[in-house]
Amino acid sequence: MQISQLIEQEAKRQGLSPKTIKTYQFCVNRFLGNKDPKKITKQEIHQFIDKLIEKKSGSTVNVYLNALKFFYEQVLKKNLTINIRFTKQRKRLPEFLTQEETTRLFSAINNKKHQLLIKTLYASGMRVSELVNLKVKDFQFDKDYGWVRQGKGGKDRMFIVAQKLKRELLGWIAENKLNYDNWLFPGRGYYHISVQSIQLILKKAAKEAGIKKNIHPHTLRHSFATHLLENGYAVKDVQPLLGHSSPNTTMIYLHLAAPQLLKIKSPLDLL
Repeated sequence: MQISQLIEQEAKRQGLSPKTIKTYQFCVNRFLGNKDPKKITKQEIHQFIDKLIEKKSGSTVNVYLNALKFFYEQVLKKNLTINIRFTKQRKRLPEFLTQEETTRLFSAINNKKHQLLIKTLYASGMRVSELVNLKVKDFQFDKDYGWVRQGKGGKDRMFIVAQKLKRELLGWIAENKLNYDNWLFPGRGYYHISVQSIQLILKKAAKEAGIKKNIHPHTLRHSFATHLLENGYAVKDVQPLLGHSSPNTTMIYLHLAAPQLLKIKSPLDLL
């Protein structure tokens, strides 16, 4: 059996996502080349990782480490890589838009479809991959929520439907005669709109709005979370909307939220 098949077989047993499986297959095959995996030494793995560290980011190196550890420990049942240290990643706060910048961004988009999908991306806090895969059947408009199906980690989660968008979304569905199983935002043919198209829409809108920040779809997700915290919602309320398994992941947005809107006063003001 080929390496890729072995990885896929074990990964499916453990419930790993298709994206993770493909990533592990790519990393392991790139490392092995034509070598026999059972004859690989620990020193060869270290040398490979050392070369990666010189050229790649910490997150990329960690992906390779995870892939190799999975292959040797879970597939081949060997502890060959167990003592390899994971490289530290630089912790950098994510960039987000202020509420005023978000409003300007929307106003800079004239195309009705484009404005609606960008508003939906922000209003729901979804990942762009989740937005493009939305179908009409994923919405419960009568209850003001919808469902992200098979999000990151293969999990389903609820998202809120903004009251300001509800009528627009229903109008969009009716005008375009979208059926229950149709994509909410169709692309060409029978496929949904592409992630690349949304990236281009955002770049153009940011330029038109005079926003100098490097904006990408995930910026709107960061903005969604930060604005919720600025508006007084607790981390425990925001966490499930983002699909975070740990509140520690959501906590990073506390560092982004404006202190005055979090009702935090400097100790100097209390002296």
